[in-house]
Amino acid sequence: MTAAADKVILNVGCGPRVPDKLPGDFRRPGWRELRLDIDPGVEPDVVASLVDMSAVASGTCDAVWSSHNLEHLYAFEVPKALGEFRRVLKPDGFLLITLPDLQAVARVVAEDRPDAVLMRTRINGEEGPAISALDIMYGHDWWIERGRTYMAHRTGFTARSLGAKLLAAGFATVAIRPGNAFDLWAVASVQPMQADVGLLERAMGTQFAPAGRPAALPATV
Repeated sequence: MTAAADKVILNVGCGPRVPDKLPGDFRRPGWRELRLDIDPGVEPDVVASLVDMSAVASGTCDAVWSSHNLEHLYAFEVPKALGEFRRVLKPDGFLLITLPDLQAVARVVAEDRPDAVLMRTRINGEEGPAISALDIMYGHDWWIERGRTYMAHRTGFTARSLGAKLLAAGFATVAIRPGNAFDLWAVASVQPMQADVGLLERAMGTQFAPAGRPAALPATV
């Protein structure tokens, strides 16, 4: 039975239930996962879009985890989604987010290597289709070709633009660092506090080798 005092981690855009997709910090005792997705077929706890999470009460979550979601929204929807993430968090809550690093993948495209295979997916533990620079920029074509048009990317982020949007959404402290797979990782807290860079490193370590040094943003840009 789940203890009443367990902290709540809201996994937005959760997709199918795969417990080890959660960063390790949230798989430890004391955390309870609340899954939210727009697709009822993945059997989430809450069926909702990122831009309208009214089914989740304000100030009820200790943390929000967003993995490769925001790039699927239109640019004008991003502030709405970040505002919803901020709204559902408790005063001492925080957001952990990862998404493609547009600047990093743009360097590959600028080298005239748009079709370069940069990584491969894994499906049911097996090596899956290749992911190219264009896939990271515009969405994975392999899935889109098979009817999953929602996999298309409609916007993109650099470290600076992501940080600015998080601060504009009302987060007080933001720390961002580049990943090792053409991605960005960020932690953003509701209240001013020292950024939990350790959380970033541990979360990245569950999926990718550490790379780069963290970059903290002040309360204004």
